[in-house]
Amino acid sequence: MTNDIAAILAVDGIATGAIYVLVAIGTVLIFSVTRVIYIPFGDIAAFTVLTLAAIQTGHVPGTFGLVLVLACLASLIEVASLWRARRAREIPRALGFYLVLPAIIVGCAWIALSFKLSMPLQALIALILMAPITPLLDRIVFRPIADASVLLLLIVSMALHFALIGLGLLFFGPEGVRTEPITSASFEVGPMQFSVQSLIIVAAALILSVALFLFFDLTLPGKSLRATAMNRTGARLMGIRPARAGTIAYIVGSLMAGVSGILIAPVNTIFYDSGFLLGLKAFIGAIIGGMASYPATALGAVLVGLLESFASFQSSALKDVIVFSLLIPILLWRSLSQVHSEEEVEE
Repeated sequence: MTNDIAAILAVDGIATGAIYVLVAIGTVLIFSVTRVIYIPFGDIAAFTVLTLAAIQTGHVPGTFGLVLVLACLASLIEVASLWRARRAREIPRALGFYLVLPAIIVGCAWIALSFKLSMPLQALIALILMAPITPLLDRIVFRPIADASVLLLLIVSMALHFALIGLGLLFFGPEGVRTEPITSASFEVGPMQFSVQSLIIVAAALILSVALFLFFDLTLPGKSLRATAMNRTGARLMGIRPARAGTIAYIVGSLMAGVSGILIAPVNTIFYDSGFLLGLKAFIGAIIGGMASYPATALGAVLVGLLESFASFQSSALKDVIVFSLLIPILLWRSLSQVHSEEEVEE
């Protein structure tokens, strides 16, 4: 391997790692706040791509039906829960959040698609359409078992992933898609050629990471998320509702997954079940960060991208085996070095 080839592989690996950074940070964010290892995170990215592809080809995205079905289920569950708790006066507000708001989003997107839109606006509509899905899934699946053990939440998360694969096949069909690139431009620096699309991917990861940092440090919802992540019991005593913090975490994480999907779609063919590998590779980065440290998670995700790039050069057929083999020593290292907090012991 020459130095030029190594440099090209490094650039490609950093661009791929930047995609994993967004998914991995979103995974850590949701786990920190809700204790849920959200396996379907990659499915959200894949569904965003399928939604964008349908918009670009002039078809009605299956996301419309998916959002409305989930909104009806979440509304029924929330109304029944409030009725049993004798909090009937809160039902109108619950219906507004779980039914009316998603319906308004779907209606506005339906109207917007009747116009000829630019690629950035199409991507924005795809992101907005996907934003309600994870909070609705949280209300349907995870909220009723919020106090269960992490292991049980993980098992349910895995089951939800397989359920979403089935729904993805139903609403989006079996065909793979590849969306239009944001730009096809490229430039040369010495013997190396750089794609502007790759630079946009890296820049988007950096900008969103900085935006997330500012969100946590400067905004009240961000501070409530940090407080809940650090100590759920203490946050509850300070008047922060973990359920509301979890909803915010799911929305933020969903947007990050959607952005990662939009960025990776022009260079990879995405199917309804492509999200699993994307989420699993990002999960390795999250494990390197201990499911707690955002900087370490970002570095771990970039490491996974670099390893995948160099592994595909040596053997494209075994690149996934090489990357996933990294998980075993990391899990052993984390298991031996893990320090359990007092809150975990109490739970």
